[in-house]
Amino acid sequence: MKATPKRYLVTSALPYANGPVHIGHLAGVYIPADIYSRYLRLRGRDVVFVGGSDEHGVPITIKARQQGCTPQQVVDKYHEMIKKSFADFGISFDIYSRTSSEIHHKTASDFFRKLYDGGMLTEKVSEQYYDEEVGQFLADRYIVGTCPKCGNEKAYGDQCEKCGSTLSPTELINPHSNISGSKLVTRETSHWYLPLDRYEAWLKQWILEEHKEWKPNVYGQCKSWLDGGLQPRAVSRDLDWGVQIPVEGAKGKVLYVWFDAPIGYISNTIELRPNDWEKYWKSEDSKMVHFIGKDNIVFHCIVFPCMLKAHGGFVLPDNVPANEFLNLENDKISTTHSWAVWLHEYLEDFPGKQDVLRYVLCANAPETKDNNFTWRDFQDRNNSELVAILGNFVNRAMVLTQKYFGGETPQPGELTDFDRDTLTDVKEVKAKVEDCIENFRFREALREAMNLARTGNKYLAETEPWKLIKTDEERVKTVLNIALQISANLAIVMEPFIPFTSAKLRNILNADSAMLTWDALGSDALIPVGHQLGEPALLFDKVEDEAISMQLKKLEEARKNRDALSYRPKPQKELCSMEDFQKMDIRIVKILEAEKMPKSKNLIKMLVDTGVDKRTVVSGVADHFDPQALVGKQATMLVNLAPRAIMGVESHGMILYAEGCDGKLHLVQPAGEAKSGSCLS
Repeated sequence: MKATPKRYLVTSALPYANGPVHIGHLAGVYIPADIYSRYLRLRGRDVVFVGGSDEHGVPITIKARQQGCTPQQVVDKYHEMIKKSFADFGISFDIYSRTSSEIHHKTASDFFRKLYDGGMLTEKVSEQYYDEEVGQFLADRYIVGTCPKCGNEKAYGDQCEKCGSTLSPTELINPHSNISGSKLVTRETSHWYLPLDRYEAWLKQWILEEHKEWKPNVYGQCKSWLDGGLQPRAVSRDLDWGVQIPVEGAKGKVLYVWFDAPIGYISNTIELRPNDWEKYWKSEDSKMVHFIGKDNIVFHCIVFPCMLKAHGGFVLPDNVPANEFLNLENDKISTTHSWAVWLHEYLEDFPGKQDVLRYVLCANAPETKDNNFTWRDFQDRNNSELVAILGNFVNRAMVLTQKYFGGETPQPGELTDFDRDTLTDVKEVKAKVEDCIENFRFREALREAMNLARTGNKYLAETEPWKLIKTDEERVKTVLNIALQISANLAIVMEPFIPFTSAKLRNILNADSAMLTWDALGSDALIPVGHQLGEPALLFDKVEDEAISMQLKKLEEARKNRDALSYRPKPQKELCSMEDFQKMDIRIVKILEAEKMPKSKNLIKMLVDTGVDKRTVVSGVADHFDPQALVGKQATMLVNLAPRAIMGVESHGMILYAEGCDGKLHLVQPAGEAKSGSCLS
């Protein structure tokens, strides 16, 4: 049994400052980290919740080149945007700083120097890929080629996203630059490496034996890496943007961003608590918890612990509750292609609805597997859960108390068995929610908290105080007293999950935080008899279809832009002779009739006017066209193609189509009206 920590250090993955934050980041990292931190504070624990922007690395320099500005201007823009979005959304960081700060540069530089001076790093010369067109060595992520394992032509230098294989740039077939598209050359360069292989035995003991309680996805990924054997990992890069290597002769070299970024947790804590930061980082009675996405598991569970171990004196992470990925409308979220719901845009489009998104993303969090966000589910959860369950219960309790007893908490009378059973449910919620949060099961914790609102709704529905008031006012006093106690408990238990709503509910109850403490959760006497309530108000309002349609339209535009950007034409076919080309008779034709062929999923039979005759043509394009919409259209056709029987129908020619960026087929048509039979030349 582990001793209860004296203090907690909670970190959340540093978002990259080359773009805004989206819902995938929120669901995977920041909402669970915030729930956990808020919960610890409610329990009176000493906790520091650390966040900040990751501002170094190749993507920043690329963004600066694209926008015609400096890397510092890029990170300044996005750091402020991200910081403000988090604050407006209620992510309760104790500090949100940045890795371009002076404190971070000094901390990271000193950290490297300690490892360097202690002989913990190795130096070696290697050949790495170089893009001559842009004049720089490329990070793995900016090298693209064919995956040697599955044949995917768009695999990255560190991973194939199609088959999931971990790769190195040298394994790729036909590697090229993802920046310029040019073929790469290799050049010699010298770098320092962290010899992870030296720590393999220690890691196996520390993770595989001492941390079997870690989530299966975290434990499993660590085991896979350890079973495959660890290799030294470079800690430096050839770049002019980042923390400069503090070693003689290292001009033009900076700390590799994966080494630099996690040190940001330390430097940000130093910035927040300059006089006592070490008690969070170097005391054995401190508990450190990293909240990350699954793509950062290796860095936080293997690489960063090795860095801390090599340095000495630091505590190691007690847990790393990484989440899986969140998809958007059944498709992978992509920052590059703007297939995302951006936090700053959500806050503009849905003012005052921070808690709706917090609730939906927690209720649907990708804790054990990839999950999916849809705008229709967002609307449904708001309308049928937050409005119809939580909001409805609280509003009825407040309005009825205001109507019957002037807004004063009534004196309860003798309790029935149903009253006692209901209050037992109230009492049990504390232990259930605590167990879930302590073990990082936030979806389940929220479900238990919402069950208290369901209990309240059921209680009012079955007691029907609006009917009882006509015959038994004393019984109504008891019912509404219990309803108010449930409401007060909801104000407490919901605070980690939907803090804005919790504050609003406390205001409606006219009860401050001193009255509604976490320790008091489960009590049936939170609101004293005679207490004057505030004015009733709705906690939530409905999300209308119009708002959802607007979001779906925005995504449709993003999809079109994405398809256009990601479109790659098919390779050119073998050369043909002029004689071969001159054999083809391509003419403008008019489609007279079109119908779907029976017993076929994709075939359309058309009657066309070629100018010299009328003939039947069969095309496999029913997935792309409504047959009736083709009637009357002009098209381009290879008229002298040898006839071919297709499902018993003889087709005399081939209609020509072009594939659009969205994968849809389009008729190849003349720019203006042309006579049927006109030849292409």
